[in-house]
Amino acid sequence: MDEQDHGHPPEVDHESAYALFQRGAALLERRHHAQAAIILERADRLEPGKASILEALGRAYFNSGQHERARTTFERLLEIDPSAHYAHYALGQSLKKLGRRGEAGTHLRLAVALDPGSGLYRDALARLPGSPRGTREPGPPAPGTATDRPASD
Repeated sequence: MDEQDHGHPPEVDHESAYALFQRGAALLERRHHAQAAIILERADRLEPGKASILEALGRAYFNSGQHERARTTFERLLEIDPSAHYAHYALGQSLKKLGRRGEAGTHLRLAVALDPGSGLYRDALARLPGSPRGTREPGPPAPGTATDRPASD
């Protein structure tokens, strides 16, 4: 569609993927997850397959309750970097929210194996029903804990 056909200029995205990523990250920081997802989707269209954009987009989807979209986004991230421990953790959390506990356990175990020092990953695995350590209720986040990442419950 051009200006002569309908009297309107064609829509052009003048922001760079980096500028969109920065805006989306700022929205995530302020816990405006749904708005962040919209901005980060635009960044992803401009630079598909960029790991930093996919991680932020997956977090935005997860924290705005869009767990299926979060799942597919974290799967895309793992296609780029199969050893990304955070992506395994986040995919596990997304799958858990979707009721796919067996698959969730697989990814949470991979996250723990890839980063054994992460209490966040170990706790998420321990809270998974059927895990060897039982099902603890999550407590409040530790001071300084990033709360804009997928919750560990």
